[in-house]
Amino acid sequence: MTASQKTSKTMNTILWIVQGILATTFLWAGFMKLFKPEDLSFPWVKDNATLVLITGIVDLLGGLGIVLPALLRIRPKLTIYTAYGMTTLMTLASIFHISRGEAKDISFNIFMLLMAIFVAWGRQKTPIK
Repeated sequence: MTASQKTSKTMNTILWIVQGILATTFLWAGFMKLFKPEDLSFPWVKDNATLVLITGIVDLLGGLGIVLPALLRIRPKLTIYTAYGMTTLMTLASIFHISRGEAKDISFNIFMLLMAIFVAWGRQKTPIK
């Protein structure tokens, strides 16, 4: 195994781990928003039922889209597009929280944003294996 192949294998493993974290987080968030919104402690949930529904659906789709296309090897480029969508979603979530005076609460959004950027970049450079 060459150094390049070893690096590619390591990068692929790291990308799968990050994709798994994103998938788990987004699937959990989507499930909670759709089926247990009363259990969420975020103040905006009680003020915006329609937004909770919409973001719950988007979260579930993102959680599935970040892993399934790559895992099933059916249109794996959709994984990259999902990562871009997550990047957009986390940017908009940060703006939403800042507009509500909740800027101190966006560190998680920024962390998810950075992971999504990493997946988008990494999956463009590293073939899915």
